[in-house]
Amino acid sequence: MEDIIEKTIPGLKIKIDRDTCIGTANCIAVAPGFFELDEDRICSFKNLKEETDKEIITEACSVCPVNALYVFDNKGKQIVP
Repeated sequence: MEDIIEKTIPGLKIKIDRDTCIGTANCIAVAPGFFELDEDRICSFKNLKEETDKEIITEACSVCPVNALYVFDNKGKQIVP
């Protein structure tokens, strides 16, 4: 069973494949206001109050060494990986 969580922000849908994530925290290094590691040391979304720049989120997802992060535009086109 796949453990995938997703979050939609204006213009983007971001998905985290939690089964694939190995907890390197590369995404957090780029977008610490958007991602965090949970108690299992797996990537998760922070509960946001402020907006994070779409380009920063896209870059953060692109640095995942195991392609556990997916980004789609508002038309459903996959941007990352």
